[in-house]
Amino acid sequence: MKTPDLSDPRSRHRVVAVLAAGVTVLLLTGIGVYGLITGPPTRDPGSDGGTEPGPVVTMPSDPVPTATPRLPTVAAADDPETFARNVAEALFAWDTASGFMPLDYTSVILAVGDPTGAEQAGLASDIASYLPNREAWIELRQYATAQHLTIDNLFVPDDWDTAVAQAQPSQLAPGTIAYTIEGTRHREGLWNDEEVTSEHSVAFTVFLICGLTYDTCHLLRLSQPDNPLQ
Repeated sequence: MKTPDLSDPRSRHRVVAVLAAGVTVLLLTGIGVYGLITGPPTRDPGSDGGTEPGPVVTMPSDPVPTATPRLPTVAAADDPETFARNVAEALFAWDTASGFMPLDYTSVILAVGDPTGAEQAGLASDIASYLPNREAWIELRQYATAQHLTIDNLFVPDDWDTAVAQAQPSQLAPGTIAYTIEGTRHREGLWNDEEVTSEHSVAFTVFLICGLTYDTCHLLRLSQPDNPLQ
């Protein structure tokens, strides 16, 4: 197949489309108070999102990183707003040229999950809806695609206040709280050694548990991508 000419606007649009392709939203039910009580829904492991086929390029399948690769970390915090920001930034921080795979990035978020383990399976399913699946990851690696998040707004949604008011005292542990985060997902990659970028607005909700139950905050669940509590 002939490699598209980058000067052709249609070719440039195709590679930008590969970088901007989002993960298909999984049909996860029970997020919110009900989900925190009942646990994870059933999920088809093969239903992760991906990208549409991109052009064939003559680039190494494993680009050499320019620095020693490191996984992101979620800094511990006892302040729920600070912790929500830390989780959000780590959730969207990945680099296909690092040598790591989606499961490696999943482990970073799971490390700050529910200490009891009751929500870990559901949280793992939630995280998968934010990451490219393995096939999409390999495709994006051809372009050395990396991603990060800038946060524009963070707030406790009115829907959460309503849910707390309607919940029975025994249904929510002390310190359980939700934050909705609005921001911009940035992706960068290479096409014939030329940098290309894309941006996409995102919104989602993180469900946390902090004091009085624990000395530091932990992540319980995530909403569907772009389906936050309002």
